[in-house]
Amino acid sequence: MQTFNRKFLRLALSSLFSGVVGLTSLTGFAATDLNVCAGENEMPFSNSRLEGFENRIAELVGNALNRKVNYVFWKDARLIVRDNLDKNKCDLIIAVDSTDPRVLKTQPYYKSSYVFITREDRGIDISSWNDELLKERNFRIGVLPDSPGKVMLLQINRFDDMFDYFSEKQRYQSTRNKYVRVDPLEVMNDVGSGYIHAAMLWAPEVSRYIKQSPVPLKVEIVKDDAKKANGQPVPMHYEVAMGVRKDDVELQAELDRVIAEKRDEIEAILKNEGIPLLPISTQHSRK
Repeated sequence: MQTFNRKFLRLALSSLFSGVVGLTSLTGFAATDLNVCAGENEMPFSNSRLEGFENRIAELVGNALNRKVNYVFWKDARLIVRDNLDKNKCDLIIAVDSTDPRVLKTQPYYKSSYVFITREDRGIDISSWNDELLKERNFRIGVLPDSPGKVMLLQINRFDDMFDYFSEKQRYQSTRNKYVRVDPLEVMNDVGSGYIHAAMLWAPEVSRYIKQSPVPLKVEIVKDDAKKANGQPVPMHYEVAMGVRKDDVELQAELDRVIAEKRDEIEAILKNEGIPLLPISTQHSRK
């Protein structure tokens, strides 16, 4: 997640995303419907076949509100708020960074972390960006574009060492002013095949695939102690909320009620996905 607005939950981060849509005049949906803007090809979060865990959460919310769920699918995560939410083409984003200033947030409904992924049989022991092994030039680690991992590789002077790998994963496309999706499953599989030693990925985007991996993988929650050279923290743990338009206080309140009433069911979806859940802070701003 570049921040978790990150492309989210990707980015991410999220982060990371599902959002909703529209006015009847723009979409043809009924005014009482719950219109969710979701990634067309953003597994395991969402896809057009509704196979993602955020699709399941959206359906749970719709049922709790007794509202039909419609989807409008996006291809570029960067434009969800500007081109969909703020233009009344969507009403809700299922997963946003709980500090995202562009939207009105619900209470966070889960907190998770980035994870280091290695093969069990390689005996690699890393849990923090302060571990010396990460600074060795022959240690190959995969991260996603515009993520905290990229930030930290730059901080420890390892980004250039991995530049060819990142270019390969991005199909040699520049990410400058452009959304280039790199499949987290592909990066995880590179760990399994031995092509790279480790990967650092947002746990929700890869937990499903770790469970399904034919190669036993070791997963370590990344300690939240990463810092830039100037001392600025680089967060590795994020709280996830739902986001609505800045003026939609009514929907925010309805969603807060659903989150409180359906917390066990939401957590069951997340745990079934294999996502590590951390304690949610009691202090947060939702403006």
